[in-house]
Amino acid sequence: MAGIGAYASGILAAKAGVNPWIGVCAGTVLAALIGLGLGALCLKMGGIYLSLTTLAFSQILHIIIVNEYDLTRGTMGLQVPALMAEYDKLTYYYIMLAAAALILVILHRMIHSNLGLNFRAVQNDEPAARSLGVRVLQVRVLAFTVASAMAGFAGGLYGHYLMLITPEIPSLDLQFYVLAMTVIGGMGSFVGPIIGAFALNLLAEKIRDYGEIHVLVFGLIALVIARFAPNGLLGLWKGFRVMRPRHTAKDRVLPGS
Repeated sequence: MAGIGAYASGILAAKAGVNPWIGVCAGTVLAALIGLGLGALCLKMGGIYLSLTTLAFSQILHIIIVNEYDLTRGTMGLQVPALMAEYDKLTYYYIMLAAAALILVILHRMIHSNLGLNFRAVQNDEPAARSLGVRVLQVRVLAFTVASAMAGFAGGLYGHYLMLITPEIPSLDLQFYVLAMTVIGGMGSFVGPIIGAFALNLLAEKIRDYGEIHVLVFGLIALVIARFAPNGLLGLWKGFRVMRPRHTAKDRVLPGS
């Protein structure tokens, strides 16, 4: 959905002369609507079928972007204006920081609301949630729609930061990269993906010299953590804290007292 947000915002700005900020908002709404439609069609399926369907949609979108040259400029990339009149990386840094903070605040409030309780119930045990009156399909579709909107918002900002939108934005490499952040940090938690994002970006700087092999390294790390630490780095930290010996008041009594 990041690609939909990026291309929708970029096309509106480059072809129709729409203000980039309005284009980012429009791209966010379009990504949410497509996510809503796709979720309503696909989330009735589960397991490998849902994964294959979303993967197929991603590939269809990539093919459309590459072949609609007059609209997207294909593999050459679509040149788009910046968000500001004068391009300044420091300003973009603060814009991205504010956007990330806004998304985190929204997610935090959502997680700690009744809606978030429904999300966790469906995630942990769908049959039990359904028996308690939770509308499982509607909750899953809503979660998919919210995630699509946030991805579209991020894609729009990222496209105007690069000022060149290419098919690499909705590529599988970027999707696996984001998925690896979640798996490595810890799925099902608020802090886990944040930890995974920092850890993976630090790792990316260390292995950048290896070229395309860095994607393979990310995948291997994600597989190892998913196998031996299903709760990610956050789960390892919590486990370490539980295993660490705790000194009681009796243990701290001085000898001979």
